Amino acid sequence: MAGVLQLTMDQRHEQILDLVKSCGVVRVVELADHLQISVATARRDAAALADRGLVNRARGVVAWPDGLSIGERLRQAAWNGSQADASSTGPVTGMVVPRTRKYFDEIIRGARQASASAGGRLVLGFSGYAQTTDLHIEQMIQSGVDGILLTLDWETGASRQDSARWELEVPTVLVERTGVPCANTARLDYVCTDEASGVWLAMEYLSSLGHERVALVGDRGGSTGAQIRMGYESVWPAVEMAHPLVMSFGSPTDGPDAGCEAVADRLAEAVRKREVSAALVFVDSEPISLMESLQSRGIHVPGDVSLITYGDEVAFALLGIPLTAVALPSYHVGQSAVKLLHQRMREMAHNPADAVPRQHLALAPELRIRASCRPPAAGPRAGIGRGIDRPHRL
Repeated sequence: MAGVLQLTMDQRHEQILDLVKSCGVVRVVELADHLQISVATARRDAAALADRGLVNRARGVVAWPDGLSIGERLRQAAWNGSQADASSTGPVTGMVVPRTRKYFDEIIRGARQASASAGGRLVLGFSGYAQTTDLHIEQMIQSGVDGILLTLDWETGASRQDSARWELEVPTVLVERTGVPCANTARLDYVCTDEASGVWLAMEYLSSLGHERVALVGDRGGSTGAQIRMGYESVWPAVEMAHPLVMSFGSPTDGPDAGCEAVADRLAEAVRKREVSAALVFVDSEPISLMESLQSRGIHVPGDVSLITYGDEVAFALLGIPLTAVALPSYHVGQSAVKLLHQRMREMAHNPADAVPRQHLALAPELRIRASCRPPAAGPRAGIGRGIDRPHRL
């Protein structure tokens, strides 16, 4: 079955509990957006958890059962009706990240745990890459947060020289976004993933196996995708590969099945013509669907084509053919961003004149080598469709 890997009910419930505990109160529609499920399913999940006494539930919202009524919770919020818990003794950190992006789950987890370790609290807002970002920032500052972790809606992940001037009233750290020299945003700290380094790890490994024609397969849009594509186009000449081939999934309105099937058609045809012997795939949960779609077309991994996924999940290591993956430092990005922000808070409170220089941190991914890669088959069209029967060598 092609398409997005679906969460089980237990997995949905676990993520809902984690999110509600972090935020205090969350709208049902935001749960649906975050988990990429229907509002009806989110409502049923919330009702099931409420029946078990694990959350409190009212019309349209779900709250953590810590003695506060939902009404009190809503009056204490700034970004969706709930303000940070006044009993928190440590710094209160506001965090604005895109809605419905699974990519940020581990970043949020790292930030939340770092905040908790410092005796503080994380207040979460979902921006959805829209005009709501300014509103969330204003509301969080009015609610009394001590600092803000911010992910802005820049298509390439980097600001332009004409970017708006960001002079907020509290310390601010960009997360998975970067400023550029001569831009106002260069005055801000940032913590991000070194996407080009991750692409280099994958391409260097495939090159060491003898692959010369590697396709890049992924989403059309998004800042992360843009950075990966730039890294891919800059790396392939250094590893002496053939001209790059980029295959994009369709727009979100096309539906995940349509995009995956169309790319599987193109990739299968390219493999048959010996235009491609390996692919680097960057799209949430699609590597599994893509591998299944290729197999239904008689193209097997790793015998006919080697696959590396950009981003790792537990499921990728448990497949019949475990997927080689570029593992992202997302959890550590969240932790490092909070620690840097707390440092800025202390400097502002005690002696701003002694603040250390701005820090621009790029954390490197790592490559986890599994069974989905092998040297390319020798000779024209050798073994196409029979690759699954051949032993692989790592």
